Amino acid sequence: MQLLISDANILIDLEEGGLLEQLFRLAYRFTIPDILFYDELESQHAHLLERGLELGELSPDTMLYAMNLIARVRGPSRNDCFALALAKQENCPLLSGDEALRKAAVREGVEVKGTLWVVEALVGSNIISLAQAHAAYELMKSNARRLPWTLAHQRLDELER
Repeated sequence: MQLLISDANILIDLEEGGLLEQLFRLAYRFTIPDILFYDELESQHAHLLERGLELGELSPDTMLYAMNLIARVRGPSRNDCFALALAKQENCPLLSGDEALRKAAVREGVEVKGTLWVVEALVGSNIISLAQAHAAYELMKSNARRLPWTLAHQRLDELER
């Protein structure tokens, strides 16, 4: 199974859209840096580990790389840099919707996928229907998640054709 490294915002988007359980039915392994999990998610989202989220550890060399990233890139948070560094360490895609992190990842040669990709993968794997995907986007929107809403719905409409 292909490994994907996630930042926190993707998981929060999917939880707000009611798709977290379905996420772990995709044929991927989802990992988040242990540091990020303990800083941002453990207190309110510890259940993610029971659902299948894995914790990844940065090697000493990768930790140095992450510290270098933190010092030289503008925009991504410290924890976002840990996610990018772990994706680079594991040579796998990064899941993020954060614009600054996505740009930094591209500059660092790391493939990036976002919430729209995840939702479309759920539809393409017949885990959810197109109607469920549209409804999930509406839930995310009503919970103040920030996505390109017009594009999100347009891409789902294209899948229908």
